[in-house]
Amino acid sequence: MKHYELTYLISSEISEEEIKSLPEKVLVLVQEADGIIENRILPLKRKLAYPINKQEDACLATLTFQLDPEKLAGLEKKIKAEGQILRYLLLVKKPTKEVKRVIRKVISEKPVSAQSQEKKVELKEIEKKLEEILAQDDEPK
Repeated sequence: MKHYELTYLISSEISEEEIKSLPEKVLVLVQEADGIIENRILPLKRKLAYPINKQEDACLATLTFQLDPEKLAGLEKKIKAEGQILRYLLLVKKPTKEVKRVIRKVISEKPVSAQSQEKKVELKEIEKKLEEILAQDDEPK
């Protein structure tokens, strides 16, 4: 199973009840395809950057789920058949657990305090070099 994220725009011309029920319908479509729901963000009304089907506003909703890649084409056909969905974007996502591990490795490789100590050491060395150079200039020739 792969991880997917589905983000879609719901027409703002339909009633509030239909806007609230459409994400449930999409959720059922994913579950019918034997998908496992991970997370969902309920629709939020947004102003569009450009008109889509002569509409200036739409409701944006997001759903993350796991699904077998073979069943993805059937799910997309069902989503396209929904007339109230203006546009959708379906992305393949990496599992979130792997991302967290990578972040921890990067952070644990070099602590912040070690970086700041290195800079202080470099500054002290620079000051010593400057004093040596200035002392050489002060010597009579």
